Amino acid sequence: MSTIIQTNRLTKSYGKSRGIIEVAFAISEGEVFGYLGPNGAGKTTTMRVLMGLLRPSSGSASIGGLDCWRQPTEVKKLVGYLPGEFNFDPGLRGAQIIEYLGHLRGGIDHAYVRSLIDRLGFDPSKRFREYSRGNKQKLGLVQAFMHQPAVFILDEPTSGLDPLNQQEFYKMVDEEHAEGRTIFLSSHILPEVEHTCDRVAIIREGRLVKIDHVSTLKDIHQHEVEISFPGPASIDWFKNVAGVASVAERADERILQLNVQGALTEIIRIASDHQATNFATREPSLEEIFLRFYEPELSPIARA
Repeated sequence: MSTIIQTNRLTKSYGKSRGIIEVAFAISEGEVFGYLGPNGAGKTTTMRVLMGLLRPSSGSASIGGLDCWRQPTEVKKLVGYLPGEFNFDPGLRGAQIIEYLGHLRGGIDHAYVRSLIDRLGFDPSKRFREYSRGNKQKLGLVQAFMHQPAVFILDEPTSGLDPLNQQEFYKMVDEEHAEGRTIFLSSHILPEVEHTCDRVAIIREGRLVKIDHVSTLKDIHQHEVEISFPGPASIDWFKNVAGVASVAERADERILQLNVQGALTEIIRIASDHQATNFATREPSLEEIFLRFYEPELSPIARA
């Protein structure tokens, strides 16, 4: 598949405050790409540059072959954008905002808009000032999805949503993905990224530290393995085996605890040779991987 979103050494400096530094990635057409990091890591800055709302200090960004800073109007025609905080004229009703934004788009499918409103349980009759954080987010999602764009850029899309609406959002993402549309979403909610994304980029202090498939990120993590034996066990059985990072005895001398990198084939064979009575391995979580990339320091950053 062809690349539809691309950044090349993209940098945005705020002077003394950190922005983003030489961020480079390529997102394929039809891909769901997660942008993972805590608040202040640089996620929002990246998305604002992609939308032509911020001028990069250096480097470049393009969507659909269009330069995001030099051709922002053409870029916006391709994109459904949900900002980190969706704000509008407080006196306008939800329906008026949807209608206004629909006219800016040159017209929308009103039946489809109604289906989005119903799915999210959104009341369009209230004024913007009357909406809770969650209802403002629903309105933001409606306006991002309503013109069925080729590309979605969604900044923390489930922020403020209750669990039922979060699940509905996941279904919406799955449907757009099935239609071949491209989705670039930022999040600090790890199960969200794990559930929705094909690949994920992890950003720390304005720099990308890892880009890979979610499944691959799991595979590189050290598995925790616990093995029980019918009698006293020895750490010598495993300590020199390739891939074993550590091995320790539990309080019960018949049980060993191992940290293993990679395949478990040799571990299973040795355990079998010593008549293991139980073999348990814990699947690594994306959260553990994420925290590993942020150790030992989780210092706050001045600007997202």
